[in-house]
Amino acid sequence: MTVGKRLWLIIAIKLFIMFAILRLFFFKDFLKTNFSSEEQRSEYVIDRLTGKQ
Repeated sequence: MTVGKRLWLIIAIKLFIMFAILRLFFFKDFLKTNFSSEEQRSEYVIDRLTGKQ
């Protein structure tokens, strides 16, 4: 029982590192750097989701 809890703790820590810490350092905010207004960002997202280009 303690081995299972320890393994789940390790998995949770790894997931936290992958999604929280690495995202801050390696993935820039694409929409804020490439578009100046909220309207341009929303148009880009809608075009990408609907397949228009």
